[in-house]
Amino acid sequence: MTKINLKINGLPVTVEQGTTILNAARQVNVKVPTLCYHPDLAAWAACGICVVKAANSPRMFRACATPAEEGMSIITHDPEIIEVRKTVLDLILSNHPNDCLKCPRSGNCELQTIAAEFGVREMPYKKMLRDLPEDNSSPSIILNPEKCILCGRCVHVCQEMQNVWALEFIGRGHKVRIAPAADVQLNDSPCIKCGQCSAHCPVGAIYEKDETAKVWHAISDQEKIPVVQIAPAVRVAIGEAFGYKSGELLTGKLYTALRRLGFKAVFDTNFAADLTIMEEGSEFVEMFTKKPEELPLITSCCPAWVDYLEKYYPEMIPYFSSAKSPQAMLGVMSKTYYAAKMQLDPAKIFMVSIMPCTAKKYEISRTDEMFASGYQDIDVSLTTRELTRMLKTAGIDFASLPEEKADALLGEYTGAGTIFGVTGGVMEAALRTGYHLITRKELGDVNFQAVRGLDGVKEATVDIEGTEVKVAVAHGAVNVQHVLEKIKAAKAAGQPTPYHFVEVMACRGGCIGGGGQPYGANDEVRKLRTRGLYQDDELAVKRCSHQNPEIQKIYRDFLEKPLSEKAHHLLHTKYTARPLYNR
Repeated sequence: MTKINLKINGLPVTVEQGTTILNAARQVNVKVPTLCYHPDLAAWAACGICVVKAANSPRMFRACATPAEEGMSIITHDPEIIEVRKTVLDLILSNHPNDCLKCPRSGNCELQTIAAEFGVREMPYKKMLRDLPEDNSSPSIILNPEKCILCGRCVHVCQEMQNVWALEFIGRGHKVRIAPAADVQLNDSPCIKCGQCSAHCPVGAIYEKDETAKVWHAISDQEKIPVVQIAPAVRVAIGEAFGYKSGELLTGKLYTALRRLGFKAVFDTNFAADLTIMEEGSEFVEMFTKKPEELPLITSCCPAWVDYLEKYYPEMIPYFSSAKSPQAMLGVMSKTYYAAKMQLDPAKIFMVSIMPCTAKKYEISRTDEMFASGYQDIDVSLTTRELTRMLKTAGIDFASLPEEKADALLGEYTGAGTIFGVTGGVMEAALRTGYHLITRKELGDVNFQAVRGLDGVKEATVDIEGTEVKVAVAHGAVNVQHVLEKIKAAKAAGQPTPYHFVEVMACRGGCIGGGGQPYGANDEVRKLRTRGLYQDDELAVKRCSHQNPEIQKIYRDFLEKPLSEKAHHLLHTKYTARPLYNR
C-alpha cells in the first residue's frame, strides 16, 4: 500500500494511506483521548473529545475519523485543544450521575478515567439527569439509560457487529436515548443476550446481571453442596484483573481459588466439551455416512447463537445439532452421574458455572434442556467479571496461589476440550474425533490450521482418507448470514449442500471474546487469549476427545454409548421458533 509521511507533535511518522490521525498518533506513543471510538467499530466521531488541529491553522479535526494526509503536521495537545476537550467532558458529566461508588464499572470506567486525567473537580454546568427507568427484564444484562453517554458503541455493535438490531437511538435533541428497538423491554426485543453491548460500553450503562449474592448464600448454606465448573476461555482471561498479561494460562490457580471460595468440588467445562464432541461428533458421522441429504449439521454450543437461530432463521432448525452445550452437559452430569457416584442427594447440589458469556445466564433457564436431571441442572451462571469480584471480595491473593487439579469424574480434559473457547475450536475438536469415528484410526497431525484465525467466515475442505468433508466456521453474528443464506440457496435450488459441518459462535473470536469477559477486548487481546488456549491444547498429553479416559468411563458406567437413549434424554435438546418481538 501507499505510504504517507506526517508529523504528530513534531514527531515524524510513516503510515499507510487511509490510517486515521488517531492511529498515526498511537504509532509514536501519543495518546489522544477517546470515548465513542472502539477498534472493533467503524469510527463515527460522535463525542468530539478526540479533537486535534493542524499546525499554524485554527482548523480542528476529530482524530478517530479523519484520515492522515501526506505532509500533515498535527498538534494533539495545546491549551485550546485541552479547553475544547474539557468542555466536551463537562457537558457529558452534566448529564451523568455521580454515584460512582455503586456503579458496576467503578474503577474500570473510561469516563471516570478521562475525568481523573483531566483533573475534574468542579461542575460548571447545571446537572440535568434524565430520570430514565432501568431495564432489568433480561436474564442476562441490565440496561441503565441514566448512565448512558450516547457514545453509540452499543448500537453499532448490536447492528453492525451482530446484525441483531435490538438497540437503537430513540427520540430527538436533548431527549435522545438508547433503548431496545420499538421501545419495548429488552427481553421482548430481538436481543440474543450475547452481551457484546455491555462488553463495548465505556461506562456502566449496560452490564451483566450480577448473581454473586446467590452464590455467596449457597456457599454459606450448610444444607447445600456448592460445586462449580469453569469454561475454557475463563482461564486465559481472568488473570487480566490480577496483573497478568492477556492469554496467561491460569487453570491450576483457578481451581485453587474456587476451593478457597468454598466450593466443595471443582469441575472443568472442558471435560463436558469432550463429552459434547462424543455426542455431536457421533451425530455428524451418523448423518454424513447414512443420511447425507439431512446435512449440514450446525453446532449448538453458543446460547446467543441458538437464540439468534430460533428468532432469525427458524427454518434452519432441522439442521441444528441436538447436542447440548458443554455447560449444560456438565450441569446434568453433576446432578446424575456425580451425585450417584458420590452418594449425594442431587437436590442439595448447587451447581455454579463460570462462563465468559452473558447468554449462559439465559441458557440455564431454557426449560427444554436445563431440567433433565429432575432439578435445575445449573443453579447460577456467573461471568468472568462476576468471579473476579468474588475473588477480590474474599481477599484472595491470586498471584500467590498454588496450582491444584480439578476433581475427578468431571474434571479431566483433552486438548480438544480446551480449544472450544476459540472460533474454529469446536470444529477442530469435532474433526479430530470425527476422523477416528469414521476410520477407526488416530490422526497423525491433529492441527487443522484452515479453521483457525479471526477471519469472519472460514471455509475449508478436509480430506478424511479420500472422503471430502466441507466445513465452514463463522463467528460474530453478522457473519452467520453469509453462511446460512448460502445453505438456503443451495437447498432451494436442489443442489448439494455447500457445507457438511458448520460451527457458529455469536461473539468475535468465539468465547475468548465473550460478553462476560474482562473489559478491553480487541483483536490483539483476542489473539493473546486464543494463543493461551492453543498452548493448553499443545501441552495436553491427549488431544482428542475420544481419548479422555474419564469420558470413556462415563460411557461404560453410565451413558452406555454416544447417542444412546439415556444420552439422548440427558445430553440432547430441541429448538423452537421464536418471534423477534414478544407481544
